[in-house]
Formats: sequence, C-alpha cells, structure tokens
Amino acid sequence: MKDLEPLPLSDQISGAPHPSEAIEIFGQDSAQQQFLEAFDRGRLHHAWLLSGPRGIGKATLVWKIAKFLLTTPDPLAHDGLFGAMCQNVSKLETPPDHPALPRIMAGSEPTLYVLRRSYDEKRKRFKQNITVDDVRSLKSFFGLSAADGGARVVIIDAADDMTGSAANALLKMLEEPPKNAFLFLISHQPAALLPTLRSRCRELRLFALSQDMVQQALTQAKIHLSEEQSPLITRLSAGSAGQAIRLAQLDGDALYSALISTLHTLPNLNQSTALKLAESFAGQANSERFDLLIDLIDYILGQTAKTSLIPPDPDADPTALDQKLFTKLNKGSISARKWALVQQDISQRMLHGKAVNLDPVTLILDMFFKIEKCAAAL
Repeated sequence: MKDLEPLPLSDQISGAPHPSEAIEIFGQDSAQQQFLEAFDRGRLHHAWLLSGPRGIGKATLVWKIAKFLLTTPDPLAHDGLFGAMCQNVSKLETPPDHPALPRIMAGSEPTLYVLRRSYDEKRKRFKQNITVDDVRSLKSFFGLSAADGGARVVIIDAADDMTGSAANALLKMLEEPPKNAFLFLISHQPAALLPTLRSRCRELRLFALSQDMVQQALTQAKIHLSEEQSPLITRLSAGSAGQAIRLAQLDGDALYSALISTLHTLPNLNQSTALKLAESFAGQANSERFDLLIDLIDYILGQTAKTSLIPPDPDADPTALDQKLFTKLNKGSISARKWALVQQDISQRMLHGKAVNLDPVTLILDMFFKIEKCAAAL
C-alpha cells in the first residue's frame, strides 16, 4: 500500500522549502528587534500584524517567533537565575534539542494552530478564502489549556484571504483575547483589512529585500540560478525572495522574454504569436504559471507607465529588449497616465477573471487586445 502524499499547503511555494524550515531571515532586523524588545519588557501584545509585499520574509519571521515563544520561558514569569538568563534576548533563537521543535515541524504541536486556505482534494486546488467556520475552529483551540501553562500561538497566513464574515469573527475573539495566547496575522495588503481589525493589532512592517539578500534567500532555499538567469530574475523579483523562487521554478525569465517579444510587435499585435502564447496557459495544470503571468504583465505595464517619469533602473541594460519596449510605448506624461490606467484595468480584470474561474486563454487574449488598443491610440 502506497503512503499517502501530504497535501499541498497554501503558504508554501511549490518546489521550495516551507517557511518553517528556514534557518535565517534576511533583511528584517528592525522587525525582529521590535518584537524582542517587547518580549524583554514582558509587554507582548496579544495580536500582531506582519505587513509588507509578498515573499519578503513575513511567514519566515512568524515561524521563527512561534518557535521562540513555544520554547522560551517568559522572562517575567520566573525569579532568580533562570529568569535573569531570559532577559535581554537579542536573537530569535530556539534550543535545538527542545522537545517541542519536532512537533512544531510535524504540525502536531498542540499549542500551535495555523489558519490557512485549505486544499480541495476533489478539485485539486486551494480554496479561495479562509471562511468563518475556519476562524470559529479557533474557539476549540483556545478552549484547551497549555499543559505547562505556557504560550499558545496562532498563525493566520494570510489575513487577506479571510472573508468578511471570517474577519468579523476574528475581531470578536480579539476583543476578549484568551490569556497567554498570541495571534500573528500575515498581510500582503493591510490597507484592505478591516480598520477595526488592524487597530487591534500591533503592526510589524517588513520591507523589500536588496538584490544581495534575495540571492542569499535563494541560496538558503537551494534554488540555483545560471549566470544568465540571475540578473533578470533578481530584478523582476522587486526585492521579493518568494517571487524570485517562483520565477526560477516556473521558468519566469523565459515567460517574461516571450511576453516582451510579443508586445514588441505593437502597435500592430502579431495575433498568431499572442494566441500561441495564450493557449500555453490552458488547463488547471498551468494555474501557477497564470498567476506569474499576471504579475509579469503588471510589472511590464508599470514599467511602461513610469519610463518617462522616473530615472532608468541602474540595474537594467538600456539596450535590452524590454527597456526598448518601455521607451517605445511611453511617449511622455500623457501616455504614462494612459498606461497606468490600462495597468489598473487589466490587473482588476485578470484577478477577477481568475477568482470566478474564467478561461485563462480568453483572459490573456483580452489583455493583449486592450494593450494593443492603447498602443494604437498613442
């Protein structure tokens, strides 16, 4: 009898290690220190909101914090030498031989609860939202007391995925937080969360990584780029290690080049080339590639809109085909505004179409035709 394969996790990039496995976190020293200072003072807020772009280390930091809290005594809960040893903690370090660690990594630690989008085995895809029933399941978790009276930790990855009803249910829990329980909400777009939910949390803001740090994160994830791939993928990642991993795993550099080549036929779009590219996204198996295409188109249109308004990217080769395309399509401030509007419109249409399961081939062709219409009008 074959062993059952573990189900995919919505908080893990396919083909990459889970954030809980990361040894180092790069570029987020300020957020770590803010948390440790609160810990040292014995003033840990019961709810934390970790905000910032996707793929910059929010989940990695949350998992390091969770391990730390579940393996480190409260600095104010003990007297004498043991209590003193816990003061002035400078790093989120975890005793490597602590008995809770294997349980945390196996997902069986009773004092840790992870709320994420579940996987629909029948449809072979993740559910689109964290539902109100998912959030209500926290009540039974909080109803259990930690055996040693220690901390209980909840990770919500991502809070952006909660439905309105789920967010309201969570808000009620935050109004009367259980004793010694800590909730960590990860958000890529905190402005879209309920204002009352945000106000109940202490926010830790994380920021985009430098290109060197992106490279270090890729090395830690055992993702190796060729000398040809590295400059483009690092630049396209925009400081997101997670995005760099997606680009590497899904041949994002080749997809980007195909998009640039197709758009270079503007203002008279080569429709056969566009159709061939669009048809390569047919089927559920190309769902992740389609997500990446949405990101890359958003990047291309954003760069096109900005070309005449900001200095050129110092890391970009001005003779490269993409840079020539941006210059070709942007003829000044008026065209910049038009491209910005097209970017917004296409982004909304693509995301909505994906949410309601419209045919990706149709969505991509519609996208190309809208771009062609704008280019022809300039």
